[in-house]
Amino acid sequence: MSGGHGAHVDNAIWMRAVMMGGILLTIGVLLFATLGVFMANEKHHVWEELEDDYHHMEVQFALDSSDEGANISEHEADELYHLHHEEIAAHLSYLTYRVAGVTALLMAITYAAFIGLGGFLNASKPNAEHGDGHDDGHDEHHGSASPIIFAFGIMLFLAGFPDFAIACKAMLNADVSADLGMLSISMIGLLTIVIAIANWWFEDLPFNGHGEQIATSYPFEGEHIRKAGLWVFIMSEIMVFATFFSSYLRMRTEWCTKWAFDNGLENGTLIEGCVSQTQIDMFNSGVDYELIPKDLAMTASDYLRPGGAAGTGDFWTMLPGAVNTFALIISSYTIVLALKTAKNANWERSTGIMGKLMPTRKAEVRNYLIATLALGSLFIILKLVEWSHLVAEGFDIGTTQGSIFYIATGAHGLHVFVGLLVMLYLVFKSDTVGFDEENAQGVEYFGLYWHFVDLAWVVIFPAFYLY
Repeated sequence: MSGGHGAHVDNAIWMRAVMMGGILLTIGVLLFATLGVFMANEKHHVWEELEDDYHHMEVQFALDSSDEGANISEHEADELYHLHHEEIAAHLSYLTYRVAGVTALLMAITYAAFIGLGGFLNASKPNAEHGDGHDDGHDEHHGSASPIIFAFGIMLFLAGFPDFAIACKAMLNADVSADLGMLSISMIGLLTIVIAIANWWFEDLPFNGHGEQIATSYPFEGEHIRKAGLWVFIMSEIMVFATFFSSYLRMRTEWCTKWAFDNGLENGTLIEGCVSQTQIDMFNSGVDYELIPKDLAMTASDYLRPGGAAGTGDFWTMLPGAVNTFALIISSYTIVLALKTAKNANWERSTGIMGKLMPTRKAEVRNYLIATLALGSLFIILKLVEWSHLVAEGFDIGTTQGSIFYIATGAHGLHVFVGLLVMLYLVFKSDTVGFDEENAQGVEYFGLYWHFVDLAWVVIFPAFYLY
């Protein structure tokens, strides 16, 4: 194995890929056993007990009221109300641990499969194709089929996404009749994405920083071609996310959402197609809010915000999205630290505990990238936990407002997931070949993509969660 300046990559280092895959899989299994099995089973027992208590109380109160020839009392109704919400909270708590455990396991399997596939593809190539280590040391980046394979995988995933969402919802509800075949097209698409990134992996691994092609045309003249291509890609991604935001803003401004209806009543404002004078009069005369006829478009923020549509919203329902916001912001910082360290030719070991954790420049770059990988993985886990809560409370992809929310946040989540696969490769390269001031372009270019994903979420969170 050579350092960052060498072109030769010995196939023996791919044994390290097997070891890393085993470590990732072990972590996934442990998280699944702890969260998805042990903790989830405990929460499931609590949920079942509360559910039985609620139904027993409901039947008992109904029998008592029928014997007395009257409706249940206000006190009994309050008891039912509070017990019902305890049952809902217990169900959501169970979903939190179960979904977190299952997601962690699936991601660990994906990571292990990805790193193993990359190792297999690399080991299948003769050493000569990696360079014999005695050439001029100037390996160049050249044409690659990876972007085309990657785009084809994205197309397959999106083509099968509607069926994928329906099958996932059925499995989330423990529906044994769920057709697993509905997952096939999207899963083939995800596999194709993994193959594309793995193919790019062994193309890039020996790259020592020399031979970068330079753009000669306006407005990118003087820039590396790969960097210019990434900026063009980011501009196209901005247009994709702009379509999601335009659809969402049209819905929020043109439709009768819950917030628009509430504000119209409280301010006595007539909103065409939403609040009528009759509804305002009913509200002002003291008619119970629940008895006022209304036709509302429920958005995700109606379920997530305190006092939300389902009546269970509080600070904790907003917590996954808030934690995800900070996780991505911090991950952007750690990727910058990794790049800064890699490009620092005068690097010196830190003092104290940081110096013990990062005794070499290679170890420091690797550890910052691992921190970025962990924060991004946390984002995916919390995102699916949040989705499971929304689906359980009745907000699914079957409505227009639901489809806008899940497609927009799902597209962003897919960008994070793909970025995590690339980041896993960067972790591997930093641990084996290493990054330095000569070949740190890969970290720099990936950092541009990751910052875009971060900024997209910074806009998505207030728009879809707080507004």
